[in-house]
Amino acid sequence: MSAGEHPFDRGYWEDRYGASELAWSGNPNPVLVAEATPLTPGRALDIGSGEGADALWLAQQGWHVTGVDIATNALNKARARAESVDSDAAARIDWQQHDITTWSPAPQSFDLVSSQFMHLPPPILAKVLRALAAAVAPGGSLLVVGHDASDHDENSFHRGHLKELMFATDDVLEAIKDEQLQVTVAESRERKSSPGPHNEFFHDIVVLATRPPAGSTAS
Repeated sequence: MSAGEHPFDRGYWEDRYGASELAWSGNPNPVLVAEATPLTPGRALDIGSGEGADALWLAQQGWHVTGVDIATNALNKARARAESVDSDAAARIDWQQHDITTWSPAPQSFDLVSSQFMHLPPPILAKVLRALAAAVAPGGSLLVVGHDASDHDENSFHRGHLKELMFATDDVLEAIKDEQLQVTVAESRERKSSPGPHNEFFHDIVVLATRPPAGSTAS
């Protein structure tokens, strides 16, 4: 696989989300819940929103959410599920189809930018993370969560073919360093339990960084 290629293109995700059943659990990612619960709701960007569990949870907490995914099938499924589960929360979600490798959100436009398990080849990942960091509004937060590169195992069911797409905290910090965000969390966090069958990932990379409020001076 070259630096400009990755196996999870739009066709892959359209196929995955084209089935009637859920591809994931339907529950919000635990790290998002833990890190976003103390935050004051505002405008949130959910990157790779998939079937919408994270976007729906954020909307239920009072956030106005933009859910972005490359797959139209994912967005259609997410919209339908959100409307059936909580119509009031669903009204606070704007579903948008974008390829994050070629599209960037407006600078300083979101109070929370959430990237949950977005795995891309290193040069593309760094570019995308820079764009996501730039989208954080004054006083807002960037939350990046991913599979820990240290969990790689050539002989594992899933991890063996994902080595090139995994990353570490330093990769995230290097990518976002020019945005002068204040990093409050940068760690490899052990999972409390395995989220599903064949899931052999045991640690999550968690980076939480905030942009100082307008008029303040970053330390």
